[in-house]
Amino acid sequence: MKYDLLIQGGTLVDPPQGVHGARDVAFAGGVVAAVAEHLPAAEAREVIDATGHFVTPGLIDIHVHVYPGVSHFGIDPDATCLARGATTVVDAGSAGADTFPGFRKYVIEVSQTRILAQLNIASQGMVSRDVGEFALPEYANVDACCRMIEQHRDLILGVKVRLTKDAIVGKSAGMIPLHRAREAADAAGLPIMVHPQAAWCDSLDDILQVMKSGDILTHCFHGLACGILDDHGKVRASVHEAISRGVIFDVGHGAGSFNWKVVETAMAEGVLPKTISSDLHIYNVNGPVYDLANVLTKFLHLGLSLDEVLARVTSVPAQTVLLQDQIGTLAPGAWGDAVVFELRQGSFNLQDSDGQVRTGTQSLEPLTVVKAGRVYRPGSGRGTS
Repeated sequence: MKYDLLIQGGTLVDPPQGVHGARDVAFAGGVVAAVAEHLPAAEAREVIDATGHFVTPGLIDIHVHVYPGVSHFGIDPDATCLARGATTVVDAGSAGADTFPGFRKYVIEVSQTRILAQLNIASQGMVSRDVGEFALPEYANVDACCRMIEQHRDLILGVKVRLTKDAIVGKSAGMIPLHRAREAADAAGLPIMVHPQAAWCDSLDDILQVMKSGDILTHCFHGLACGILDDHGKVRASVHEAISRGVIFDVGHGAGSFNWKVVETAMAEGVLPKTISSDLHIYNVNGPVYDLANVLTKFLHLGLSLDEVLARVTSVPAQTVLLQDQIGTLAPGAWGDAVVFELRQGSFNLQDSDGQVRTGTQSLEPLTVVKAGRVYRPGSGRGTS
């Protein structure tokens, strides 16, 4: 047979290729082998009938927590991410310098989900719910962070820092973790990812002035202190300035970081997220997040087109993780990750992190997930690439 797998009859939406139309997609040897308006079923060992459905590149979720058994946030990546269409994910600081080797050996290397990481500037990472990773300033260890990055540059994309006071950052630590994350990232030539809400500072202005082009401000639509809106309910001038200089504003929905009023206000002023991520973890996987597809559905309700939504979980994050030729696209030669989606019509309750509900009229539902050119089936063995 010429192809291992063929997805036939669907509507391909491939943002980096500018394609939105009827296309068949074939896979061989773990990569995309051919894309055409018609490819013969007789040339493939397995055929998926995608008639009436959308075919997209495998989704990329740049903010998840998938270190179960060590981080109190951790969930199984294959069951919660890959099975729901996120073929590539970035763990956002579950592991620090002291815990990353175990994360690599016991999670990353045995999962079918492709997992990359932001390394927490706190050496222990996000281990305990009772003791914040910056209860003491000494936990933010620049030297240890840099050493671990050098040992795992194939997986570590940047340095993560969480700034919420008291629960995460003790008073004695204050804003020290942010500046140490900046120091470590600069030494390694990598960006920082910042969790900004309710920090030990006057406003988001103080955080954004430390951030550079390529840095990621996640949880950009939270409704807590240190948010993107000023005292008059308008988008802060510092936000517009940061976007102009290349700071990436990422959704990071989470259990407490997506507020309908904030996102609606921001979008009305032209502030859109650069990337859409879930911040999926044990405390929100059963709601209000559920999965990345549910977060995408919320942005369809907010008025973004299917192509605009998908670009923020395919081509744009692929550039962010420097794998734009391999993932986030179904161009021939790219790694063979794909999702067949149904766009369901009906009435759907869409809840934010504060319990507020909007009623949507459509919902994205992943039907079939392809990883490395093979249909993902639980227990089918580790994928390639």
